[in-house]
Amino acid sequence: MSEASSGGDRGPIIPKSPSEALKPERVPAPPKRSRKARSQFVIFLNFVMTMVVLVCVAAVAGFYYVISSFQEPGPLEANTHFTVRSGAGLAEIANNLERNGVVSDARIFRYVSATYLRDGQTLKAGEYEVKAGASMKDIMELLESGKSILYSVVLPEGLTVRQMMLRLNEDTVLEGDLPTELPDEGFLRPDTYKFSRGTKRADIIQQMRVSQQKLIDEIWERRDPDLPIKTKEEFVTLASIVEKETGKDDERARVASVFINRLKKGMRLQSDPTIVYGIFGGDGKPSDRPIYRSDLRKETPYNTYLIKGLPPTAIANPGRAALEAVANPWKTNDLYFVADGTGGHVFAATLDEHNANVRRWRRIEAERATSPADTEVVDGQPDGAEAEKPAAGN
Repeated sequence: MSEASSGGDRGPIIPKSPSEALKPERVPAPPKRSRKARSQFVIFLNFVMTMVVLVCVAAVAGFYYVISSFQEPGPLEANTHFTVRSGAGLAEIANNLERNGVVSDARIFRYVSATYLRDGQTLKAGEYEVKAGASMKDIMELLESGKSILYSVVLPEGLTVRQMMLRLNEDTVLEGDLPTELPDEGFLRPDTYKFSRGTKRADIIQQMRVSQQKLIDEIWERRDPDLPIKTKEEFVTLASIVEKETGKDDERARVASVFINRLKKGMRLQSDPTIVYGIFGGDGKPSDRPIYRSDLRKETPYNTYLIKGLPPTAIANPGRAALEAVANPWKTNDLYFVADGTGGHVFAATLDEHNANVRRWRRIEAERATSPADTEVVDGQPDGAEAEKPAAGN
């Protein structure tokens, strides 16, 4: 085929000027959108998807912020005490935490804590020490644990019920009134009781009562079967006398043996602490008031110089050691004891031996001080000056 015929097929070549060559060729129009693409429903779906994405992004950012705030160090600059009152709900606790500057945002603490607390878990009442910089999570775990600040009241052996009530009443952390009717003498457990702020005095008293009864029952079951006491009340009464007669652990069981032996022989117990209780009752003898010879003649239901056997009730609250001593006393022939001047006692099985011990004690007393003849101080019986002899035939 010739060039002429080939060129004829393409058409004639029309020369263009340089300016025309630089002009853009006509661009074809874009294809028309389909009717489906122009649908309002599709536009709405696109909008919804966009909003969903934005919401998800905002939720993730918000969740990260909330969790970070819950776990990051809090605003406290120094340790502080925070109290959760009994019956307080999560909203109240959260608001109080923010109000006291313990947390930065009550709403975050409230709602995030609610997600942690499940299966009956709660924030417990009490007074807590919150450490400086503690996070909301730390605080929530502390309040959930119930590890509140503990206070204590010391109620040693030998106090009367009235003296124990006085100590409970003077404690400024305990709350609530004392019972109008006092518990029976001897049936409150001497001990150191720990409690959190908000604890009621009645709760401590009930704990003391239950604990003492449990102890009495336990020791009573292991008592010597030959004891001349028949009831738990008598058991506690004698233990209270032993408690008041000596504070030395190594001689309680021997002191108990003296009283057990005297009961078996029908002798009067002649115990000074019973004299004191008969005169002063549960209030106790003033510390600067000695026992006088005239006190031995005062008729009270507790004067074991005048009555035989045990007094009508205990004279104090005995501890475990005194109860154990009475339940299982030493096996001795001792009927008397008197102070030895060193805080302990010297024991005797016969009246002559005892009177010699008494004279020795009187010499020690005379060296310390001299009392007027009419108000001579005595140390009591069976540790006194004039011990009685065993009843005839016993």
